[in-house]
Amino acid sequence: MDPIILISLASVLIVGLGLLAFIGRPPKPPKGTYPTTRDANDPAPGGVAGAGTAVLDRPETDDAGPSGTAVAEPEAPPAAPASDVVETETAPALDTPAPAAGRLARLRARLAKSNNIFGKGLLALLSSDNITEDVWDEVEETLLLADLGTAPTLELVDNLRERVTVEGSRDPQQVKAMLHEELVKMVDPGMDRRLDATRKQDRPAVMMVVGVNGVGKTTTVGKIGRVLVAEDRRVVFGAADTFRAAAAEQLATWGARVGVDTVRSHEDGADPASVAFEAVKTGIDQEADVVIVDTAGRLQNKSNLMDELGKIKRVIEKQAAVDEVLLVLDATTGQNGLAQAKVFAEVVNITGIVLTKLDGTAKGGIVVAIQRELGVPVKLVGLGEGPDDLAPFNAEGFVDALLD
Repeated sequence: MDPIILISLASVLIVGLGLLAFIGRPPKPPKGTYPTTRDANDPAPGGVAGAGTAVLDRPETDDAGPSGTAVAEPEAPPAAPASDVVETETAPALDTPAPAAGRLARLRARLAKSNNIFGKGLLALLSSDNITEDVWDEVEETLLLADLGTAPTLELVDNLRERVTVEGSRDPQQVKAMLHEELVKMVDPGMDRRLDATRKQDRPAVMMVVGVNGVGKTTTVGKIGRVLVAEDRRVVFGAADTFRAAAAEQLATWGARVGVDTVRSHEDGADPASVAFEAVKTGIDQEADVVIVDTAGRLQNKSNLMDELGKIKRVIEKQAAVDEVLLVLDATTGQNGLAQAKVFAEVVNITGIVLTKLDGTAKGGIVVAIQRELGVPVKLVGLGEGPDDLAPFNAEGFVDALLD
């Protein structure tokens, strides 16, 4: 037989025998399985029962298996390295606002520091050995620079001149006492400075906060809410400033810090009167004590914006009376703030003034000027940037700070 044919037959025979041996071999077990029968006390492959299925993705099962026997709890996996630990997010704790009582006293040092030029200047002039006409002219100028206003300044100077002449005293303490008494009279401690924030028989008290752009209305609403929460009042915010993009979000943040709900619209340019209406409705449904409605900044020379403010008030009154309208003024604007106050008073019935930024470069005399012009009391003063730096106004405490 041809040698080539013999070699070919031998090769085919060898290959065939190799294939038969491979086909007859038992399959190799998967990696991690047991080569023999698994005992009851043997750990599961991979160290965790059911490896390959994420723990959070497993369907919830009963503690007992189908035969009624208890299913063993899987062994806990080894602790992850510190860098791999995922912290569980928890709801932030609510702030605890500082009590309203005593805030002005606590902040008096700050107010005194920013305004002591006013007090020291007057005392230095009035305590001089020889009070001439030039001295009285300087006193008058100091009061005018403090934004006291022309009429109140002339009245105060006349009263002081008469007392100093009659009593003939140059003692600094006695002069300070005279000045203190006259200033307290001008600030008028008899004005009712209480906020109308008490729930009525079947509805919450409703408070509107108004003012021009940039005076800090939304921040003031947030701070007023903190004052009321500190007095255990249930408060609802109404974000009716729908013209400023971040106003509603800002107010909601203030509310979330102290557990106050904020009614807002998620549509840009929504009708502010509608938002105010829904806020009052929510307050009624929740049996809240107070609903505080934030409004958009108005320019006093824009009649359409001022008319919109009147509309908000009328829409609110379809459900409940507006008990308080607070005008927020920047104390650093001086007499310009007085002009703003006059226009707002013509559109809505202003019941109280909130003076922000009374620290810094503010002139304390603006308190007297505004009250005299509007016949409306200053009820709250902002003395700083902190969340609790809004204090109920007190006439004697304010004068004490000016003259400290």
